[in-house]
Amino acid sequence: MDEMRIREKNITVNDIAAIARDGIVVRLTKESEGRIINARKLVEEWVDEGKIIYGITTGFGALNNVIIPRESTMRLQENIILSHSAGVGNRLDNEIVRATMALRINDFAMGYSGIRLGTVGVLLDLLNNGICPIVPEKGSVGASGDLAPLAHLSQVLLGLGVAYYNGKEISGKEALEICAHKPVKLVPPEGLALVNGTQVMTAIAGLAVYDALRLSKTADIAASMSLEVLLGTNIELDPRIHEIKPHPGQIAAAKNMRSITKDSEIISSHKDCSYLQDAYTLRCSPQVHGASKDAIKYANQVVETEMNSATNNPLIFSESGEFLLGGNFHGQHIALAMDFLSMAVSEHANIAERRIERLVNPQLSGLPAFLVPDGGTNSGFMIAQYTAASLVSENKILSHPACVDSIPTSANKEDHVSMGTISARKCREIVKNSEHVIAIELLCGAQAMDLFTNLKPGTGTHAAYKVIREAVPSLAHDRILSNDIEAVVELIKSEKILRSVENVIGELL
Repeated sequence: MDEMRIREKNITVNDIAAIARDGIVVRLTKESEGRIINARKLVEEWVDEGKIIYGITTGFGALNNVIIPRESTMRLQENIILSHSAGVGNRLDNEIVRATMALRINDFAMGYSGIRLGTVGVLLDLLNNGICPIVPEKGSVGASGDLAPLAHLSQVLLGLGVAYYNGKEISGKEALEICAHKPVKLVPPEGLALVNGTQVMTAIAGLAVYDALRLSKTADIAASMSLEVLLGTNIELDPRIHEIKPHPGQIAAAKNMRSITKDSEIISSHKDCSYLQDAYTLRCSPQVHGASKDAIKYANQVVETEMNSATNNPLIFSESGEFLLGGNFHGQHIALAMDFLSMAVSEHANIAERRIERLVNPQLSGLPAFLVPDGGTNSGFMIAQYTAASLVSENKILSHPACVDSIPTSANKEDHVSMGTISARKCREIVKNSEHVIAIELLCGAQAMDLFTNLKPGTGTHAAYKVIREAVPSLAHDRILSNDIEAVVELIKSEKILRSVENVIGELL
């Protein structure tokens, strides 16, 4: 896919990942253009009539009772961009900014904002030319929209601020010149429309969900590899067990692990041994992974609904000739979903770290200490387990819900806020941490598999093992492990491990 038509269909997390990461070109449909134009005409009629409308002829937030003289309405729209540009902290990654721009365009294309088609076109050209406004990551409370970050993003439309282009920082004015545009002179209610929405938190959430979906499948691969090399049984994967506790995620995880370990000579070699039951980290992997899968599915549903929602205020209904004031800018849905997803992904890392401990601990695994020959001289994967433990502990702290906190803003006019952008940001960090934990489990699993030279692993685990070994050689002597960990993280993110397994056993659930 080289091009995407906005509002041709509902946008998905797959779509937003393609726009954010693969540079897919975005266009508006004729229908979308028509909806934007119709709403704009209605706003112009109301302004000509001198109608009192929030954010168009009045101040913002607690200043909504201040009537703005007609000659000052354009200044009002510029002022909201300037005054609301109060963000701090590190800048958001380019992919998040690109996703935000696409979602902002998708919102405008629904035709409820009253923004001009030409203004949307400038934002569209910036996106398609690979220009990313520099946006501080902190400052949004997740209600009245992502005001501060969206204001920073919108500065570039006015020829202000700073953008990132072709590996360097350029001014907002230079960014517009690249797109053959002059600075936009905002008209009512464009300043308000540009900053009033949940697109920053939703962009972060969309990418987090996309990565969590991929990681969930990869975690099943890692668990399957650990199950084999720790001489676990596949009895706990029997479909009859999971059919009588029919959570969809649990059934999917068990099915994945059965398929991945199919035809494993390692598992078959000890099917008649006297050992009765595996530890919970092996035996209950389908239940734990499955619960997280169901949580990820829920988060995906919430995020895609929010992606395809109109989140401005006021909302212009051109067909009935009305405007309505409401609270669609409130990020509570994203806040709750991201806090839930934070816990779900953390659990993937939690159970993986316990499997890593079993792999490196000779008293639990029966394998060489820390999976390396000449232990003592070599420390092997000892500190890799420390790293996993550190990341898991950090995840636990980050999993504290942000949505239960609320600090009133705007002189108590906005007296309940979602903190949804914080929920999304910390969730994304948890996903990154968990990718590293799963990478460490895969490294340990592959190292242990090197010991089973006379037995064939499962069809899926063998495919994963081969991809890992193409990137990372077996550990015979101590070396810098961070390079190996990052190499496997890249295999996870590029989906090379996942695709290699799916190529031989079919699509994972």
